Amino acid sequence: MKSTAALLTGIGSEFTIEEIDIEGPRAGEVLVQIVAAGLCHTDLAARDGILPIEYPGVVGHEGAGTVIAIGEGVTKVAVGDKVSMTFNSCGHCRTCTTGRQSYCENFNAQNYGGVRADGSKPLSKDGQPVGGMFFGQSSFGSVALGNERNVVKIDADIPFEFLAPLGCGVQTGVGAVTRSLKAQKGSAIAIAGGGSVGLSAVMGAVLQECATIIVVEPTAARRELAIELGATHAIDPAAGDVTEQVRAIVERGVDYVVDTTGIGAVVESLIAASAVRGTVGLIGVPSDPAGAVNLNIIATLTLGLTVTGIIEGDSVPDDFIPELVDHYLNGRLPVDKLVTTFPFAEINSAVKVQHDGGAVKPVLML
Repeated sequence: MKSTAALLTGIGSEFTIEEIDIEGPRAGEVLVQIVAAGLCHTDLAARDGILPIEYPGVVGHEGAGTVIAIGEGVTKVAVGDKVSMTFNSCGHCRTCTTGRQSYCENFNAQNYGGVRADGSKPLSKDGQPVGGMFFGQSSFGSVALGNERNVVKIDADIPFEFLAPLGCGVQTGVGAVTRSLKAQKGSAIAIAGGGSVGLSAVMGAVLQECATIIVVEPTAARRELAIELGATHAIDPAAGDVTEQVRAIVERGVDYVVDTTGIGAVVESLIAASAVRGTVGLIGVPSDPAGAVNLNIIATLTLGLTVTGIIEGDSVPDDFIPELVDHYLNGRLPVDKLVTTFPFAEINSAVKVQHDGGAVKPVLML
């Protein structure tokens, strides 16, 4: 089958819209006609060589669309079903079988490996293989091949452009607060970064009824949006020492920290702003993989802090994505305030607008 896809041709390249070939589904696989696909910094990390992708290759991991074919043995979805596509997992390791598949022991192979279990590749162009299966989907194309494990059937009437971001960015941010940290009602939380994941964490903090929700974000428009979404305070890191700004709001320090920036200095400042027995959740990936956070071990021990990495908001997608849809439909998750849509052909413009701060969550419409 033919698919119109956004190809990356090398490290740092722009996307080029080209026609490629995509195989039909084998056992356990699902072929999806993509209607909308969110643009995430993780896709750009693959473009920039921080995450592995074979060039030429297709990324995209927040796909939403309609099932057009299923492989042998697939029972969870049928042709015609509306689905959200999300991260992939093996289904048989210890974490997958205990409801923690976002920490699948085979996560890298399942999401960045680019091949099926037998080593085959479903995407090609002019008879030559094209890198794909990014997060088990490579949804920057008119057709994407997923697996039964990483598609979620959605019966509710939610527009595809708002469904797409739930597959990664929104579930990561909301889940970080509601599932990973399990923030307590009445608590104080500081969230670093006002992008789609950080602002989704704000929405998660509202759902958890946190009393003080502080966002640290350099862009004024995003600070304003954070307040609109329910943050109680939004501080500019350029306005002074972040630790001091946070402690001016909550003298004893915050109970929870969510970092979406991956910037060592930011993480360190928020660790210093944590309360006794506070919990620090790390989501952001450093732009320099060799970058390190100088963790003050004595202070961490003395305060009894917990520092934890968070992947995909500890999501069990078959349960959590429908829950997020329900929150949206009932006015509790205004994800529409994050989304700016772009025609698929304007993907490079969407990248630039996002980079310049003009869009929080670009969604490509096919």
